[in-house]
Amino acid sequence: MSDPEHPIAARLDGKAVSEQVRQELAEKVADFKKLHPTFAPKLVAIQVGERSDSSVYIRQKSKACKEIGIEFEHVQLPEDIQQSSLDAHLDRINNDPAVHGIIVQLPVPDHLNTKHIVHSICPEKDVDGFHAENIGHLSKRATEPFFYSCTPLGCIELLKRYNIPVAGKNAVVVGRSDIVGAPVAMMLTKLDATVTVCHSKTSDIEAKVREADILVVAIGKLEFVKTDWIKQGAVVIDVGMNAKDDPTKKSGYRWVGDVEAGAKERASYVTPVPGGVGPMTVAMLLSNVVTSAVRHFEASASVAIVPNPLTLQDPVPSDIAIASAQKPKLITQLANELNLAHAEFEPYGKHTAKVTLDVLDRLKDSSNGHYVVVTGISPTPLGEGKSTVTIGLTQALYANLKRPAFACVRQPSQGPTFGIKGGAAGGGYSQVTPMTSMNLHLTGDIHAITAANNLVAAAVDARFFHESTQTDTQLFNRLCPKKKGTRHFADAMLRRLNRLGITKTDPEKLTTEEISRFVRLDIDKDKIMWRRVIDTNDRFLREITIGEAATERGMARKTGFDISVASEIMAVLALTTSLPDMRERLGRMVVALSKQGEPITCDDIGITGALTVLMKDAINPTLMQTLEGSPVFVHAGPFANIAHGNSSIVADRIALKLVGVPAGEPVTAENAGYVVTEAGFGADIGFEKFVNIKCRASGLVPDAAVIVATVRALKMHGGGPDVVPGKPLADAYTQENLELLEKGFANLRRHIENVGKVGVRAIVAINAFSTDTPAELELIRRLAREAGAYDAVPTQLWAKGGAGATELADAVARCCSEARQNNNFHVLYDHNLPIKDKIEAIAKQFYRAGSVSFSEEAQLKIEQFTRSGWDKMPVCMAKTQYSFSADPALKGAPEGFDLPIRDIRASLGAGFVYPLCGAMQTLPGLPTRPCFYDIDVDTETGDVLGLF
Repeated sequence: MSDPEHPIAARLDGKAVSEQVRQELAEKVADFKKLHPTFAPKLVAIQVGERSDSSVYIRQKSKACKEIGIEFEHVQLPEDIQQSSLDAHLDRINNDPAVHGIIVQLPVPDHLNTKHIVHSICPEKDVDGFHAENIGHLSKRATEPFFYSCTPLGCIELLKRYNIPVAGKNAVVVGRSDIVGAPVAMMLTKLDATVTVCHSKTSDIEAKVREADILVVAIGKLEFVKTDWIKQGAVVIDVGMNAKDDPTKKSGYRWVGDVEAGAKERASYVTPVPGGVGPMTVAMLLSNVVTSAVRHFEASASVAIVPNPLTLQDPVPSDIAIASAQKPKLITQLANELNLAHAEFEPYGKHTAKVTLDVLDRLKDSSNGHYVVVTGISPTPLGEGKSTVTIGLTQALYANLKRPAFACVRQPSQGPTFGIKGGAAGGGYSQVTPMTSMNLHLTGDIHAITAANNLVAAAVDARFFHESTQTDTQLFNRLCPKKKGTRHFADAMLRRLNRLGITKTDPEKLTTEEISRFVRLDIDKDKIMWRRVIDTNDRFLREITIGEAATERGMARKTGFDISVASEIMAVLALTTSLPDMRERLGRMVVALSKQGEPITCDDIGITGALTVLMKDAINPTLMQTLEGSPVFVHAGPFANIAHGNSSIVADRIALKLVGVPAGEPVTAENAGYVVTEAGFGADIGFEKFVNIKCRASGLVPDAAVIVATVRALKMHGGGPDVVPGKPLADAYTQENLELLEKGFANLRRHIENVGKVGVRAIVAINAFSTDTPAELELIRRLAREAGAYDAVPTQLWAKGGAGATELADAVARCCSEARQNNNFHVLYDHNLPIKDKIEAIAKQFYRAGSVSFSEEAQLKIEQFTRSGWDKMPVCMAKTQYSFSADPALKGAPEGFDLPIRDIRASLGAGFVYPLCGAMQTLPGLPTRPCFYDIDVDTETGDVLGLF
């Protein structure tokens, strides 16, 4: 019977509070899903073995998760699993961005290391709160753990729900385990209690317990704390759960705590056993999972804007001096800012990484950000700063407008890097960094393309050689040799058999006629279409003779080299959408014709799998950054004059998702970021191919186009003297000349009109130089607006970085916002038109040619391609970048000229045919004074000198 002056303690009813918590969590998840439909909290529980008690706990957690809207995955592993295999499972789950919480059901079998397992869980997913990093942060006032341990958190939650004050109270914690005692003591300390921790070795523990206003007991000993130890009116939280013999119970025992039951006669509040702390542990686990999911969703919903400030100098130093002075962010930091999961990127050194296509799967439901393409007018041989504008505009959007912004550019070829152009990382204070890496080997993509291309060439010539010197039986025995008395078809061979209509899978069952059809490609030596490539400007390899060795006597033939970036494999890389798509494209590349005129593909040669292996890493875009810290994808490098001139579709797609908006949310000017992608050379080449080839393949629609123009180039198109690399500019370019400028504006007007032809609004970025006068810049601005440009803005990106393009960034943002409301984008022609009609559509509508003439060879190729069914693809014109015509000397905006087509080639893997206009070469040559004269390395420091 209780003392009226000391009533029985009130229950700290963990069961009731846990039900309340669960209901609140269910409502929170439901409300969050209404705002964000893709929100999906997920908990993974790993169980090793089949202990019955562990299975019960797993089922309880699964049921609780289902009640509040958490996806639950139970990973059941065999009891004899080795530590390395368990680590592999944990690694996979740690790196799965769809998983927000991971628990390993303890105990695990004795042969496994529990401590190692606990610390192998990523701290950001350690919803049990057991990881040393999470526990360690508890002891610091300035930091917070990702998660508090569930049982201690349940204890604190009970105190809060019952409005029990903690600050200033004497708290005694009996037990010092890492799971309960130590963390609950630190949590009480953070709530400003004065905490004493006791344990089995504490002397005079009874006296210390008597001082407790708040007593937490988690020592794991049946009724260890006696009733008379309890201070009158104390709050008692009993974490213990012990079985005590009780013959009155059917089970023969009952559950009791670490505190004698009589404590309720002295305490003001006490937790029942069971029904106190136990239910709270599961509730807090669920709370941690929801907290983790919300935290992850909110963090991944937007890119963290962390600019890297510039220190501008006047005069502006060399590009390489600027790049060397600006310390880039670590690539791991940049990846974290982009919310990339650990498994979604692979660092290549400190400042470069490959990003996997897995990002597209994770963000497949997200809306894309704004899509901006940068092109230019017909350039001078010096270039007009298109890459500089691409990078500088991205920096302005990111560092100045504080908007998520991604640049997507091509990887520079070493041909022009060591030849005439120099580096291609931008310039001045608008660069990709580290620029030396970008301009040299980077992550080896171009090397992989070169190796793959030349492997095809070697395979074609080898197959022709072997077929010429062997019978059908000899070929069959060597292609399908007996191993241990049995022949097998390789997968590539089965695909060839299927194309031949042969369904047999046992080599021994082929008839003589089927064997002949299978082994004999019957390559026509004069119809081998595949050329070798090299990433060097080497004019002497344009036409060569191979097969001159004595071992190949009688098989010599003429062929040649192209530059690596003009390889069809480069085009495949740039236009592919996935690894399976790339494999399929590589397989259908046509390498030759048979003597019967039938196409022979890489699949027929049996080389597709090997090519895919060589290219499997190259398909992942390379992540770098601008000088001001905004992200850049560097991927693929096709020239725009002899190839399609755009960086990869996968890079654009990943970037658009990373700066985009979660599914179900509207895309607005305020919440969507920007992807600025570059199309090579003038709008007549790079932009035309961006529209008719790249956008056709990707399905992406641009919101705006930026046309880069310079006073220098417009004066050249107005009739100014030749601009020659290495020679000083004539006075006409350094002194004000409005008449020459206005005459040359015809070139820019044509490009503005062309961009408008496909329903895209053009913004002119005037790349201003110090010699340009205000009157000249204003003249371009006025004429551009009159010609239909959305806006025309002078920029100083080279000298000021992003700060020199804030007005341009504002114009782009406005244009993109309006385009989302009313986008009229369309391609220039129907790909089903005959090849000649498509060529003429480009020539007459974009170039303003009066006619198109076809050489006899081109005519024959068109007829052949049409017979083969290759006429339903878009067209990739190989044409000089210096003129709308095929004559680089014909400047300005010529009309009515004839466009000569001397040859036409097919790239079935890339998915286009490409005509060669005029004298256009597919392998450039070195000039008299190549750039390599100025390139060297400082042997003391290892720094690259003179690259740009």
